Amino acid sequence: MCHGSDARGTGPLAEKSSPPTPDLTTPEFKQRLRDYPGVIVSSIILRPNGDLIPKTLRENAVNLPAFQWKVKDFRDLNDYLTGIISKSR
Repeated sequence: MCHGSDARGTGPLAEKSSPPTPDLTTPEFKQRLRDYPGVIVSSIILRPNGDLIPKTLRENAVNLPAFQWKVKDFRDLNDYLTGIISKSR
């Protein structure tokens, strides 16, 4: 919804969040990913305004079912996003 299928911050809600959704395929972000494995998921979980994503979704009438996250889910999400980002140019 926000980063888009290519992780470039081009999804339908990319410009509706504040701050706007970043492009995760930039050289700077790729370097952060190499320097700090797990940065994608941890930055989402630990960000100071941890309500940014749920708030953006709520304000744009996107309803997601409740989900009980497990550690494996976070690892899988991080692996998935890392794969997309690594393949981008």
